[in-house]
Amino acid sequence: MTYSGEDDRNRSNFNDADSDIYTEDGSIRPDFLALVGAAIADRDIIFLRQNVTRLHESEIGDLLESIMPDQRLALIRLLGDEFDMTALTEVDEAIRLEIVDQLPNEQIAAAIGELDSDDAVYILEDLDQEDREEILAQLPFTERVRLRRALDYPESSAGRRMQTEFVAVPPFWTVGQTIDYMRDEEELPESFTQIFVIDPTFKLLGVVDLDRILRTKRQVKIEAIMRETNHPIPAVMDQEEAAQLFEQYDLLSAAVVDDNDRLVGVLTIDDVVDVIHEEADEDIKRLGGVGDEELSDNVVSTVRSRFAWLFINLGTAMISASVIGLFDASIEKMIALAVLMPIVASMGGNAGTQTMTVTVRALATRDLDIYNAGRIIRREASVGIINGVMFATLLGLIAGLWFQNYQLGMVIGAAMIINLIAAALAGILLPLLLDKLGADPAIASSVFVTTVTDCTGFFAFLGIATWWFGIH
Repeated sequence: MTYSGEDDRNRSNFNDADSDIYTEDGSIRPDFLALVGAAIADRDIIFLRQNVTRLHESEIGDLLESIMPDQRLALIRLLGDEFDMTALTEVDEAIRLEIVDQLPNEQIAAAIGELDSDDAVYILEDLDQEDREEILAQLPFTERVRLRRALDYPESSAGRRMQTEFVAVPPFWTVGQTIDYMRDEEELPESFTQIFVIDPTFKLLGVVDLDRILRTKRQVKIEAIMRETNHPIPAVMDQEEAAQLFEQYDLLSAAVVDDNDRLVGVLTIDDVVDVIHEEADEDIKRLGGVGDEELSDNVVSTVRSRFAWLFINLGTAMISASVIGLFDASIEKMIALAVLMPIVASMGGNAGTQTMTVTVRALATRDLDIYNAGRIIRREASVGIINGVMFATLLGLIAGLWFQNYQLGMVIGAAMIINLIAAALAGILLPLLLDKLGADPAIASSVFVTTVTDCTGFFAFLGIATWWFGIH
């Protein structure tokens, strides 16, 4: 990409710090991208510092994803210490790894020292063990210990997501002492809504909301106004389960505790929103069989991500084809069967996918369990019967008029009823079975549901037709 003198003139006139960098559809303005690209090419540090460093971390993340790959590292190097490393938590994993792999560990360590612990862990956890240890070794002792402790927790756990900066006071302090402490202490989190109450061993005793502090006289002791902590979260709890607690109890933040109920961190709503988004995104991708693929992935990694499930689909398609092969003589004698049989299988596949999608999402949100499974199964079976009868009537009439053979219409109608009932049952029973066996229903359900509906549809239609018309 080349830049003209017009870009230089536009860049010199671009000084509106309040201008929105987005278009109406939410993408970054092409003219802003062109100006940033021209500034990078010309090493115009003044323009970049005036118009990039002012952006929010999420906006810088969008900018990094929108510019050319060779411009990303150049932009970060030109901004130097003024680049907000938090922006790397807002980009695709592939882009983040591409950037940090090319930055010296000294620069990463210096930037991480300025980040909140949860953002620092988010960047560190993707690095090689050797690079991670080298970066941690350059951090102050206290911060190094906090980050190492967070990194020791399982991936996708609350301990990995928590922020280790929090405000904790003993129960015998007064409100006045607590307020003075918060005014004088320089190492407090930038924002918080709760103060935790702990004993000398850091065991969590309770919590006080900031609004309660502000409305209480200075001489009142903290233990007199503290309340029991709302749903403390074990550090080893899966982040998706922690997010469900936030959603269920409308939490803004929650204490994170270790196995001994000692306070080790705090989980905040901004991190939980990210978790909810990531988990939903992950479920959608798994239903499509694309794993953790990102738009920024290269061709090789994308092929690798998709090949496994396409290979499995090939195997299940061969099973469906073998069912058709059982009735090759019937198809040869009655060509109409070959024309109509994809309709039965396709309708069954779509119906099964509808039920499966609702079931997988209900399992993910814990709305479907052993107590209401029977009712939901009966509901889906009823839906399958009703839809089957309606579409059997419609398709039967169409097929009868199309081929001037109303017996054929009755046959395909019967097959449609059978397949839509099978689709409804497969769409709910297979995800439930996979979940019971410990497999992820979001990953495996679609392949098996499609196989069931294809095989049932082909076998029902061709089998009934062969029997009804006496084809041998």
